[in-house]
Amino acid sequence: MSVPQHRKVAALALAAGLGLSLAACSTKSDHSGQAGGKVTITVDCQPVGAQKELLKNWNDDVAEFQRQNPTIVVKSVSVGEQCNNPPDFTARLAGGTVTDVFYGYMTDLQQVLDSGQAMDITPYATKDTIPTWDSVDPALKQVFTDDGKLYGVPVKNYSMGLIYNKALFRRAGLDPANPPKTWPEVRAAAKKISALGGGVAGYSEYSAGNTGGWHFTSLLYSQGGQVLSADGKKADFNNPMGRQVLQNLKDMRYGDNSMGSRQLLQWGDLLTNAGAGKVGMFIGAPDATQAIVSQFQGKYQDWAMGPLPGQDGPAKATLGGGEGYFFKKGLSPEQVRAGLKWIAYQKLTPGKGQFDYVRAKPQNYPVGLPQPLLFAGGSDAQKQELDLRKANANVDTTNFAVFEANPVPIKGEPRNAQAIYAVLDAAMSGVLTNPNANIDALLKTAEDKVNQLLAAGS
Repeated sequence: MSVPQHRKVAALALAAGLGLSLAACSTKSDHSGQAGGKVTITVDCQPVGAQKELLKNWNDDVAEFQRQNPTIVVKSVSVGEQCNNPPDFTARLAGGTVTDVFYGYMTDLQQVLDSGQAMDITPYATKDTIPTWDSVDPALKQVFTDDGKLYGVPVKNYSMGLIYNKALFRRAGLDPANPPKTWPEVRAAAKKISALGGGVAGYSEYSAGNTGGWHFTSLLYSQGGQVLSADGKKADFNNPMGRQVLQNLKDMRYGDNSMGSRQLLQWGDLLTNAGAGKVGMFIGAPDATQAIVSQFQGKYQDWAMGPLPGQDGPAKATLGGGEGYFFKKGLSPEQVRAGLKWIAYQKLTPGKGQFDYVRAKPQNYPVGLPQPLLFAGGSDAQKQELDLRKANANVDTTNFAVFEANPVPIKGEPRNAQAIYAVLDAAMSGVLTNPNANIDALLKTAEDKVNQLLAAGS
């Protein structure tokens, strides 16, 4: 999950004016997508109408791409602000209503394979279709690879840290240049921030819509734990590290009353509160600050980021993830090549699409965030992208200096992540909504359910 990866808002409305339905956008295996000498592809993750600048950028990019590639028609579909609300994504896979080129998280490969919707794009992903392909980090390509076959193209990656409101830090007498480094320090800072009153939560956390399990995983990584055993066959969080994660939250929620009374928060809930200046700290990726401003009326100057805290020192690891695009099984070779060319233009070309920093600089869209880092270190593409980012920065990059100067080892998301996150939501919501919650019982229940999922091959 990202923002983005992660994530989300359940909206299945289509882009205004297209006159398409999700079912109509699906491409049957016997349909080549060719008419009148042109190749047509449907692509999702078009920004929603409320994201005015992003939507205009997308539509402008489609127009320019089609001008440069007159034989390709791109039909855009919006599936919500975060592009992948897990239950809706699963439903679209099951119903065969995904678009020809469809967005997914790095954790979605197995689900896509199991659905029978995945197309092997190995022969098509080359420098001919994606000019920067050889510069894309091999580790990111591997995430979308199974049994030596490539099924998706990475377009964004992230790692998590501690995001905090500098304005609230100052009001609470805390140093914005020195964010908490350990969970006890987070607890102490949260108490001071919540003491400001006015409905401010010193620390805020997710606990619904799979987001609680997503954050539990990152918090567990900070302790040095892992969600699954090394062989991936058993749950491995019902232990002192998992208990510490939940105990920290329970202590802040009920021992200190520093997390606010409203719980069961999902992605948009927490960021709405953050945009209103009601959240002191939360864990997230750098692009969460983008959403706070562009979607939830916050201010860039209020937000900064440090590394994920550890229990008694630096975090042992932090969660890293991201997103990409899959191709629906049954597309013609011409459609696959067309889709790859669109992804290359929109997502993997420095100076274009998501990397058009010159265009983004005067907009309400951040340039200068430390992620994504899609291109391998030392590659020409990475140098070009970083140079453009630096030259066009419109945010105070010092707000991310502590995060960048103190890198935490990145650990990927577990196998079957979304199903596991749904189970772990209950453990998170349990300690955040019940002052008498039994942490051992919550972990044991979650452990049993995850083991059942794994045994069933879910």
